[in-house]
Amino acid sequence: MDKALVSKSKFLSLVLRHQPALIGLSLDANGWADLQELVRLANASGHDITADDILVIVRNSEKQRFTLDSSGQKIRANQGHSVEVDLELAPLQPPAVLYHGTATRFLPSIRQSGLIKGARHHVHLSQDADTANAVGARHGPPVVLTILAEDMWHSGCVFYQSKNGVWLTDHVPAPYIEFPHCPESD
Repeated sequence: MDKALVSKSKFLSLVLRHQPALIGLSLDANGWADLQELVRLANASGHDITADDILVIVRNSEKQRFTLDSSGQKIRANQGHSVEVDLELAPLQPPAVLYHGTATRFLPSIRQSGLIKGARHHVHLSQDADTANAVGARHGPPVVLTILAEDMWHSGCVFYQSKNGVWLTDHVPAPYIEFPHCPESD
């Protein structure tokens, strides 16, 4: 995606995941927003975006952060919300291991408390280490943690998978995390 569309995608993440009220947008209980209303309100608040821009972002975004409904008239973020929404995800048994990318500076806290969701609805996990590494690199020198997801599942922890393949859970207790040796965090 070109720089202009990347900027517009970040704006969509902001209003569809965290601050719809920033432009006066209303999300329904499941996180859906009317596409034309989103365009109208975004432009009225000084953000130049068209329905065609949004369609290109939905179709071509590597991370597939957004989904259109079957009519093509509504849009929502696939996960990562800090506002209350019900994405209607069904519990699903995860693979044996999943991965979480983070910055090495967070390791002392994670060793103590595990992975917590913070302001988001869930902890986000990847099915492959490369994706987790890319996510972790956004926050500083990265480290990839291996999550014993199947063991968590068998102990009663619930997992979901978003439409774009991200695995979600409420909390990953430290005993279910395999930490690589990282001298920076010792």
